[in-house]
Amino acid sequence: MVCRLSELKPGQSGVIKEFQNNDIFLKLMEMGCVPGETILVEQIAPLGDPLSVSVAGYHLSLRINEADAIFVDLIN
Repeated sequence: MVCRLSELKPGQSGVIKEFQNNDIFLKLMEMGCVPGETILVEQIAPLGDPLSVSVAGYHLSLRINEADAIFVDLIN
C-alpha cells in the first residue's frame, strides 16, 4: 500500500517510492532518502512535527511538510 511518510505511525516502516515535490527532492536525497531505501518512523513529536526517522543508517528529523512529500510502500 503506497502512502505518505507523514501517515505512518511510530514503529512502522516503508520503502521510499517517489517524491511529490522536486523542490526538496535534492535535499532529501542528500540526507539518504532515496527511492528503494527502507525508512522507519521512530518517534513523532507531541504536536506532530517533527518526525524522527531512521534511513540508510542515519537518524533524521523531518518536518511534516517534508514527510508529506515522500511516498512510501508500507511494509508493516
